[in-house]
Amino acid sequence: MQIAELKAKELKPSLFEMSGISRRTVEEHYKLYQGYVNKHNEIVKKLASVDLSTANQTYSDIRELKVELTFALGGVKNHEIYFEHLGGNGGKPSGRLLELIERDFGSYDAWAADLKATGIAARGWVWLAFDHDYGYLFNYLGDAQNTFPVWNATPILALDTYEHAYFIDFGTNRAAYIDAFFANLDWEPVARRLEEAERMYKALRQD
Repeated sequence: MQIAELKAKELKPSLFEMSGISRRTVEEHYKLYQGYVNKHNEIVKKLASVDLSTANQTYSDIRELKVELTFALGGVKNHEIYFEHLGGNGGKPSGRLLELIERDFGSYDAWAADLKATGIAARGWVWLAFDHDYGYLFNYLGDAQNTFPVWNATPILALDTYEHAYFIDFGTNRAAYIDAFFANLDWEPVARRLEEAERMYKALRQD
């Protein structure tokens, strides 16, 4: 099976005009994302010619490549979600998104407090995801690009808590960075991802 190579997505102009998160941080962060895209493509090329007869669970080329593919591809997908919903005006969401946040967390403020605490506790990533088995939203912690994925759940918001996301602007003050993240959220992509997730959820219930 041949997996298609990926191309890095362009950043929207509003990402360079954010409050609290500098243009330099965005540019350096984007280089890391491009690196994940490039590594994904490099691994895919190597997988196309790997000797399958040498597969071994202790060490083999196919094991090493497939493990590292999950890290590279996680880096691509996580950053694409992250960049997509930044560059906005923050504030509260509206409509169905706010309705579900209030239903599943009690209030918007309770959700935001939980996301911030999860972000401070995380070593790499936090996702707000919609669970297709149980039909609710939850803030999941994922330390690395490929750590702790939750099966059958769609991430609709991603918070990068690696130091490269904030150190230039905030030093070690991760809490201040997360506040800036909230202030620059664009809720439209998040609402769209929720709509798609709920559509999938309803389809699964009909089968």
